[in-house]
Amino acid sequence: MTDENKQRHDIDRVGFLLTLRQRGIVDQAVLRAMEQVPRAAFVPSGALAEAQADLALPIACGQTISQPYVVAYMTERLALKPHHRVLEVGTGSGYQAAVLSKLAREVISIERFRTLADQARERLKAGGYDNIEVIYGDGMAGCPDRAPFDRIIVTAAAEEAPAALIEQLADGGIMIMPRGPHNGPQHIVKLTKRQTPDGSAVDEERLIAVRFVPLLAGQAREL
Repeated sequence: MTDENKQRHDIDRVGFLLTLRQRGIVDQAVLRAMEQVPRAAFVPSGALAEAQADLALPIACGQTISQPYVVAYMTERLALKPHHRVLEVGTGSGYQAAVLSKLAREVISIERFRTLADQARERLKAGGYDNIEVIYGDGMAGCPDRAPFDRIIVTAAAEEAPAALIEQLADGGIMIMPRGPHNGPQHIVKLTKRQTPDGSAVDEERLIAVRFVPLLAGQAREL
């Protein structure tokens, strides 16, 4: 990297973090994770000029890589600890999983598109993210053989939280997901599972308005 390019990169990085702070991201561990994971490594080559912009960008299979603010916001609301095991539903490019890996002990990420799963697995391996496992499968079914999970994050919108995912959430665990109809208003919701005398219950908190691709059952056909 030339001195000029390095200077431009440093300016872009500072602006990237400043935008997150200005929009209300205050957790220093989350900000550090966002700084440590180069978004340019996870966007298509034709979108490199916009890698540091606070924009959602298209990726393969008609999916998107979320805007950095939303990635940071959802990550912050997970309240991750270093010992946590995290289930991510919707690997996409692998960017969110990479950020999570800087904050948690283990990340299991499920992707219904084989193309995306294979690409993300290779990308994450090349980047040295060795505490992430990418699985090609049905995200709505979760990963019951690896449950329970301390935290679950869903990166596609559903009208209701899948029962299978709530079942796989540990007592006291948190799930963050966008909820709402595909063509209607969606919000990030925080679901907290707690023990009750009769079993368990889930408390819900509605957060910011968003727009996500729909959460679909099953594995996608090959593209």
